[in-house]
Order: sequence, then C-alpha cells, then structure tokens
Amino acid sequence: MAKYEDIEGSLNLDNAASSRPLAPAAREAAAPRRLRFDLAEMDVSWESATGTLWSFMTPSGEPKYTPAMLRDLRRWQVETRRLVQEEALDLRYLVLGSRYPGAFNLGGDLAHVAGIIERRDRAALEAYGNACIEILYHNLQALSLPIITIALIQGDVVGGGLESALSFNVLVAERNARFSLPEQAFGMFPGVGAHALLTRRLGAAQAERLMFSGKIYSAEDMYALGLVHVLCEPGEGEAAVRAYVRQNERRRNGQLGAYRAARMIDPVTLEELQGIVRIWAETGMSLTDQQLRVMRRLAGKQVR
Repeated sequence: MAKYEDIEGSLNLDNAASSRPLAPAAREAAAPRRLRFDLAEMDVSWESATGTLWSFMTPSGEPKYTPAMLRDLRRWQVETRRLVQEEALDLRYLVLGSRYPGAFNLGGDLAHVAGIIERRDRAALEAYGNACIEILYHNLQALSLPIITIALIQGDVVGGGLESALSFNVLVAERNARFSLPEQAFGMFPGVGAHALLTRRLGAAQAERLMFSGKIYSAEDMYALGLVHVLCEPGEGEAAVRAYVRQNERRRNGQLGAYRAARMIDPVTLEELQGIVRIWAETGMSLTDQQLRVMRRLAGKQVR
C-alpha cells in the first residue's frame, strides 16, 4: 500500500517555487494566492482568513470514482499534508465538494467494476477497492493533522459517494440532496467503508436497514439519523459551510480533541477496511450473469 512519501506530485503557490518552509510573514503574504495542484479532476483554492482549503471534484466525465479520480483524490491528500507539514498552510478546515451539477458523487465506476468481474480478475477488483479505502482511511484520520474535515453535499450521493462522505467529520447538505446505497440491486454490498462506519454510528440493526433497504433517503432523513450535521437550502451550501466555520471557531479546539478521542475509543483500522474489501471482492466474483447485467444497466445511469 502506498504511503504519503511514495506518491510524487507538485503543488505550488503562484510565484513561490521553493518547497522550503515559509517564514510567518511570507506565509501570510502567499496564502491568499491561488493554489495550483497538479490535478486533472479537482479544483483547489485557499482561504487564509479562515484557514480553509476549498476543494471541488471536477470530473472530466461522470461524477464517479474512476481510477483517474481516485488518483487525484489521493494526490490531493498527500499534497495537502505536505504543505501543512512544511508550514506553507495554516490549515484548520478541509472542505470537499463537487462542481458537477446535481451530484456529489455517484459511487464506484460500475462499468469498470463489471469489466473486471467479467474478466475474472479478482486481484484487480481488490486493488480497485483498496484504492478507494486508502483514501477513505486517511480522510478518517483527518490526514493525521489537527484539522476538521467537511463534506459539502450538493446533489445526489450514491454508493461509494456516500461511503466517502461518511469519512468526513462534518456533512453539510443542501435539502434537495439524495442519498442511497444501491449495491443490493446487483448482489453486492457497500464494501468500501459503509459497513464499518454505519455500524459504529447507528448500530448493526439500523446500519443493515440503511444498507439493504434500497431506499433513497432525503437530506432530512440523514439529518434525523445524525449522519448529516448541517442542513441548508439549495444553492446555499458554500454559504452554510462558511457560516459553520465562523460559528465553530470558538469550540474548534475541543472539537479536535473529541474527534481524536473518538478515533481512539472505536478505531477504524486500515486492516479492517482491507479485510472487508477482500470479502467484497469475493462477493463480486460470485455474481451471476443476470446480476452483472443489472450492474451494467446501473452503470448506464451513471452516464447522465
């Protein structure tokens, strides 16, 4: 499994080519400038006044976790952590949203997954799942930084998109957002985080109800379950995040401590997630031709 230092990438402040740590005055001068990540499918900008790194997925195709999107998300994590360690950013809040109209993310790349299963390549299926859960795991750890992570949900959140959203400390959702875990429709289960996270947060019975119902849940439903933390009107998601950051600053230190304690009390380990992925891959190898046809039909719906 790749470590932070194993992945090369480039992120620079405009007109600041040096990778050496910046002095406080230089950091303050550089911070308002736009950050340039070497990312094809993400847009990132820095708000120094609030210590917020705004990040938005900008998929070249459908809003799903293609191998290209997964590579960009992992590089985004690595480079963000590097800049904080080098004191180029005084990061307090890390926000992820999507610029794709009407969707945060529609989940795993079902056409890619179906192709792997049809080739009977279990190792490739497991590798795809591990690429997903590596990103989720580091996000659960807040990149091992003293930051608060925020998912901004503006639109549909399906399958792996919901699993990834659950790895953030705070979910801000517009009221027209819809949430679903459709894997049961084609004989699979949510294998890249939902099982571990929902069971811890809701208990086993409620988690199974959510995973196996096949229902589409509203933002209000998810708020009632405690999975969404802030509700706002359509089109007001970014303003709601700014309001949360502004109102939260006084309690942020205690919140950081509480999140650290939660990770200690009931840790989600990388080994646990990898074990679930192995079961997920085994389950995929057992799909029937009919179930694969259903997966292919749902993959077609990801092309919007």
